[in-house]
Amino acid sequence: MTLPSRYEAVLFDCDGVLVDSEPITIGVLREMLQELGWTLTPAECMRLFIGKAVKDEWALIEARTGKPLTDEWLAQFRDRRNHMLERHLTPIEDSDHAVAAAHAACGGRIACASGADRIKVELQLAKCGLMRWFEGRIFSGHEQPRSKPAPDVYLAAAAALGVDPRRCAVVEDTVTGVTAGVAAGATVFGYSPPEAGHDAPAALLAAGAVRIFTRMRDLPGMLA
Repeated sequence: MTLPSRYEAVLFDCDGVLVDSEPITIGVLREMLQELGWTLTPAECMRLFIGKAVKDEWALIEARTGKPLTDEWLAQFRDRRNHMLERHLTPIEDSDHAVAAAHAACGGRIACASGADRIKVELQLAKCGLMRWFEGRIFSGHEQPRSKPAPDVYLAAAAALGVDPRRCAVVEDTVTGVTAGVAAGATVFGYSPPEAGHDAPAALLAAGAVRIFTRMRDLPGMLA
């Protein structure tokens, strides 16, 4: 039995919340930055770029590599990233259960609101069998005036669902995303599995998450 949600809608981030994409994407980015002469450890690359759109970090990459970036480089990054996602992407454990429960509890008022480009988001949801829950309710930060940490993508998702953002729950796993959800006026739940590290929960709470959870199967009970 699914208990009714205390929220009118649930807005899910995608990367790191629904699908385990971040190690794959960061791995491709790290390789391509190495090719430009900027060597980063996996942890350093994750710290600098997790939860952020690569296009928004253009100035940083140019400053650290000393080389001008081009649209062609960004297109190559996306092609290589998408190829690796197609081959290796898996869903976050129990994400399908959590999404199904939220869908039932909120009368279908759920959405995926990601900072990533739409092609990536749709590829990932389709690959992991989650597209059926979000068809027609996918929002990309690339299509908004500002991407995360600005609230635009969450405000757009709430407006499309006809729900006041203050009556929405947001599920996020990064400081950037939590900041966006809080700025939208939503209640943000921080997903922080053990592999995120000991410091991750405190960082999400400091950014404004109201609660931290470590297993996606626990989300439905927190929303009820």
